[in-house]
Amino acid sequence: MEMVPSEENQFVPKEDVFWSCRQSIFDEMKRISQIHNAAEEPRVLCIIQDITSAKTVNERLTLNLPASTTLSKLHEDVAHKAGYVNGTFDLAWGNTQDMAPLDHSSEMSLSESGFEPGKKNFLQLTDKDGEQPQVASDESGTADSSGLDDSSQERFIGPLPRDSTAGCSGDYSSPSYSYSSILNKSDTGYVGLVNQAMTCYLNSLLQTLFMTPEFRNALYNWEFEESEEDPVTSIPYQLQRLFVLLQTSKKRAIETTDVTRSFGWDSSEAWQQHDVQELCRVMFDALEQKWKQTEQADLINQLYQGKLKDYVRCLECGYESWRIDTYLDIPLVIRPFGASQAYGSVEEALQAFIQPETLDGPNQYFCERCKKKCDARKGLRFLHFPYLLTLQLKRFDFDYTTMHRIKLNDRMTFPEELDMSPFIDVEDEKSPQTESCTDSGAENEGSCHSDQMSNDFSTDDCVDEGICLDSTSSSTERVLKPKSLLTFELFSVMVHSGSAAGGHYYACIKSFTDGQWYSFNDQHVSKITQDDIRKTYGGSSGSRGYYSSAFASSTNAYMLIYRLKDPSRNAKYLAVEDFPEHIKSLVQKEKESEEQEKRQREIERNTCKIKLFCMHPVKMMMESKLEVHKDKTLREATEMAYKLMELEGVVSLDCCRLVKYDEFHEYLECSYEGEEDTPMGLLLGGVKSSYMFDLLLETRKPEQVFQPYKPGEVMVKVHVVDLKTETIASPVSVRAYLNQTITEFKQLIAQATGLSAEAMRVVLERCYNDLRLLYVPNKTLKAEGFFRSNKVFVESSELTDHQVAFTDSLLWKLLDRHGNTIRLLVLLPEQSPGTLANRTLCQKVGSDSDAPFDGSKGNRKSVEAILEESTEKLKNLSLQQQQQQQQQQQGSSTSDSQKSSDASDFEHIESPTQEADSNSSLCVAADNRELENRIRATPAGSGGASDPENHFACEERSDSEVNNDRSTSSVDSDILSSSHSSDTLCNADSGPIQLANGLDSHSITSSRRSKAHEGKKETWDTAEEDSGTDSEYDDNGKSKAEAQYLYFRAEPCSQDDSAWDAQKCLVVHVDKRITLAAFKQNLEPYVGVTSTQFKVFRVYANNQEFESVRLNETLSSFSDDNKITIRLGRALKKGEYRVKVYQLLVNEPEPCKFLVDTVFAKGMTVRQSKEELLPQLKEQCKLDLSIDRVRLRKKTWKNPGTVFLDYHVYEEDISISSNWEVFLEVLNEPEKMKSMSQLAVLTRRWSPATMKLGPFQEVILESSSVEELKEKLSEISEIPLENLEFAKGRGTFPCDISVLEIHQDLDWNPKVSTLNVWPLYICDDGAVVFYRDSTEEPLELSEDERNELMKKESSRLLKTGHRVSYSPRKEKALKIYLDGGPAKDPGQD
Repeated sequence: MEMVPSEENQFVPKEDVFWSCRQSIFDEMKRISQIHNAAEEPRVLCIIQDITSAKTVNERLTLNLPASTTLSKLHEDVAHKAGYVNGTFDLAWGNTQDMAPLDHSSEMSLSESGFEPGKKNFLQLTDKDGEQPQVASDESGTADSSGLDDSSQERFIGPLPRDSTAGCSGDYSSPSYSYSSILNKSDTGYVGLVNQAMTCYLNSLLQTLFMTPEFRNALYNWEFEESEEDPVTSIPYQLQRLFVLLQTSKKRAIETTDVTRSFGWDSSEAWQQHDVQELCRVMFDALEQKWKQTEQADLINQLYQGKLKDYVRCLECGYESWRIDTYLDIPLVIRPFGASQAYGSVEEALQAFIQPETLDGPNQYFCERCKKKCDARKGLRFLHFPYLLTLQLKRFDFDYTTMHRIKLNDRMTFPEELDMSPFIDVEDEKSPQTESCTDSGAENEGSCHSDQMSNDFSTDDCVDEGICLDSTSSSTERVLKPKSLLTFELFSVMVHSGSAAGGHYYACIKSFTDGQWYSFNDQHVSKITQDDIRKTYGGSSGSRGYYSSAFASSTNAYMLIYRLKDPSRNAKYLAVEDFPEHIKSLVQKEKESEEQEKRQREIERNTCKIKLFCMHPVKMMMESKLEVHKDKTLREATEMAYKLMELEGVVSLDCCRLVKYDEFHEYLECSYEGEEDTPMGLLLGGVKSSYMFDLLLETRKPEQVFQPYKPGEVMVKVHVVDLKTETIASPVSVRAYLNQTITEFKQLIAQATGLSAEAMRVVLERCYNDLRLLYVPNKTLKAEGFFRSNKVFVESSELTDHQVAFTDSLLWKLLDRHGNTIRLLVLLPEQSPGTLANRTLCQKVGSDSDAPFDGSKGNRKSVEAILEESTEKLKNLSLQQQQQQQQQQQGSSTSDSQKSSDASDFEHIESPTQEADSNSSLCVAADNRELENRIRATPAGSGGASDPENHFACEERSDSEVNNDRSTSSVDSDILSSSHSSDTLCNADSGPIQLANGLDSHSITSSRRSKAHEGKKETWDTAEEDSGTDSEYDDNGKSKAEAQYLYFRAEPCSQDDSAWDAQKCLVVHVDKRITLAAFKQNLEPYVGVTSTQFKVFRVYANNQEFESVRLNETLSSFSDDNKITIRLGRALKKGEYRVKVYQLLVNEPEPCKFLVDTVFAKGMTVRQSKEELLPQLKEQCKLDLSIDRVRLRKKTWKNPGTVFLDYHVYEEDISISSNWEVFLEVLNEPEKMKSMSQLAVLTRRWSPATMKLGPFQEVILESSSVEELKEKLSEISEIPLENLEFAKGRGTFPCDISVLEIHQDLDWNPKVSTLNVWPLYICDDGAVVFYRDSTEEPLELSEDERNELMKKESSRLLKTGHRVSYSPRKEKALKIYLDGGPAKDPGQD
């Protein structure tokens, strides 16, 4: 055998080389084929956000994987690309908060796990069990990559993988801060705190206290007595627990909710941002209260409290008055008041803090020794410095120019070691007196001579209070004190990033263990350097260049905490092994709790949560949520669902089963036969946060058998139609296959319903009211448009209806009516003619309504015949009477002739049942002939409208008198009284000439008139979509309701149907394609008046009512059981608008008073509207006004606006809309406004000398000139022009303002020449202008007089709804409740 050398220089058989080469070629071809197939396969784009650290939270990993990739492979690829060890992190869906992590060991493909090919799938890389992912080392990274097979190396993974240091490479940077490096929790060894919402200020303080050895150790030494206090409300105990967790927990961050709960805070407090210094004060107060009578009672004072002396020294005799104050922190001013330069360092600010000021001139101090006012020095001296020195940099200030809070971002440096020795005493002067000083008071107050200060505070205080720095007999001794006793080292910088309106806190803290600085930024803890500390000085540095201002506006130090450098007192952190016994027990307890929480998370992670439905035999359809472990079997899950749905004692467990269900389509997808022992995780496709399907707990009777549901079947709800009774039965469920033909489908239905398949007609409702007759025998259900859930109507009869075209058949009409009929609840007016008992017998029913849905028939046909016959007689008689009236009134006035000519339009109306009498004897016992004789015997022309005395002697008037609120009366104030209509509605016995429905013959004709007097027919344009109305009749006078008859049936409302009074309520079944005009005409017999004499109001939620006015619109926006209220009153005609009229009373306490509702029409002039309005005001409001002494003007909320001139035309010169509002103003003299170029201004004089405002006076300007305004004001007030000052009022009319504020708060005498520019912007009528005499001095008020006037002004402005002064949004005060909740007594705090 021939041998050839191999790569290892060893000889191998030549044949083996051939086979190995061949195998290599096959492997390469296979690999290429896999790549090719992967390229053709659908791909899944995964975008992963790493939220495990602040460094990576803004980065995204992108993987583009084949859809067949398994979840385990996805985790491997993410680990390789992110640089983590696989198995130390979780992947979860990124579009929801409570999404369970994906199973990292699952072999399910991405497509099976809910990933969508062709779309972006967002994932989050999170901590596993609360611990951060382990970063793969270079070796592990190499091994990891080498462990991948060739195919995985060449998978289509979008961008190139990052290097092995991707997890920690680069610097983290943000607009506000930069870190040199970000390390994992395992490297820093510290735990972060979770930000509840806006609790960063709390987190910063808690981390600072935790990193203070003396505070932490003292807290550990305190022992909680559970018998004495509830642990939930114990602040020290919850702090103790938190500190234990911060020291021992393995989590990256822990919650602070238990601590805030002990403060008595609820969840809303998490959304309140507070000042960290304020929190420090409040928390220390709370701890002191809780630690009373314990060893820690004086802990806060021992650690944080210092003392200083507030003194005043006479410069003539050296007498000094002083008092001792304590402090927990020293507030340092950043920028002195009024100065443009800020202090450059903390030392400079401290020097300014103790710098005395000289009291001289008017500020001289009264010296008790000199018995006179003398020059003096006032200042502060530090007596004791605390062990922990807290400096607050006062960066928040108030800008008196803009009247807003601002943040001072000036640069202020602070040293790492602070020497406080220079700040002991800056007073070098020697007093001429040498007498010794003694304490003169028990309250730390006294007086002494010279600079020899009292020696009340012994050096023993140094042990408890910190460093004793009281003065001794000479300043030389102070200087000789060792400097080391006065040196403090910085260990905490609390940083604020943002503005005065809001921002973010975090803390930079130095560990006393290793001297390393760390950034504690909520849940992120990382190492930082001294450079990062220097960046918190504020201001800008030269290296930042162009962006210096942006940096200066965001981040700087706010609070600094120093610790005294004293080896004898400086403590170390208590190690875990040195914990007291009660802390060791607490550690064990928290460890067990954490383990339990971990186990619970594991259970949650393996629990399937799916929506569960059940058709309960008693409670009908029930819905719940089934939570079952993925390893539980279907049998066990069924038992859990059985108990959850409370079926015990109702149905046996053997008669229940779980099936796959689609609630949206009401579709049973499949049943699980033979899967009783299959785990639910397999049946449901794994643990997911949401499923694309639901479960239904199906029940059966003991004698029934469950029907198997197979995937691929469709569900059909079959409704059987009975053409004889015109009824549609409840649905029967049938399951079919999409590949079945129509013939096979009919056989299936025949088996389920018992109908004959030969004569069967099947109609499919594909979507809402889309009816399709299935008549092709061999066509499949899929071809006909069947889906998962379907609805069909079937009919099988021997009638000839199937021989006509489907759209002309009775079946189609019945189904069409069924699909479009809605059920409405109609509330009738209380005083409509006749009772409901009579009205319900004369229902206006068409040809299709004699057979209702339930198939019942009554004697409606005879009633209908009577209605038609009697109504035809009424119409003929009324026409004859009109002709007689026209003949008798030819010589009468113009108005009467116009009315009769309008009435002639009635001849074109073909509405035979519109004037049916719902209150007459047509429906009860009276004879039609008797009614006909009554009408014929009535003298012509003597209708109710022609009798002025009986004009309101009717039911309408009495109802208006009962209801005083004209704006909400059920019978409108404008009913039948407007000049647009002379109709009257009276009782049956009110007048001698009454038709069957209570209207005289002239009323009917005049109410039907068209707008002949307008001279032309046009389409009206309105200001708003719903602002206008449509005519009820077309151009030929024919009723639009008769163009196409649509189903309408009314019946009395039962007590069960509505909360309304059944005696006044109708249940109306109506085709929603009917127009509002036709709907109203159908309601006429029940209301008792014609459709033009009542209005329809739709009732919305909270019983809000809105009038429906567009007569040509259909009821398509209505749905079942919507409510409608009918109110008597003249309905709007085309081009008309309902208007509310208010009276403007400029000098009254309430300047806006409602008068009446009226109607304005398009094309009407303002004078015409006033002519119609004045009689209405006289009748209803008892206002007898002259037309030349009233004006109408625009109303915008409470503000009077443009004055409407008499010749203005509505909709041409004046825009008008529905529910319009207008002011009516009574004038003391004839109208002066003659042109639109004029300007009407309301002026009011302010008299500072009397502290009073004069009445409003109107000034008419010919132009917008300021000079003209001043001249007019000077003319009416006699103030010299050069002394007159004016200002524009603020707010809504009447622009009320306190007399204590008007003199200085308004912008007096603006430097403008015209009124229509800033800051006046007076461009329309109705502006309010105040004016005054500049030479008039304000009244001098004593304190009591000012307080009394303030009370009066507050009361006056409160009544008018105006605020006394501007008050910004109040911030919620920070409180800690010692009893665990808000105090019941507000005064307690």
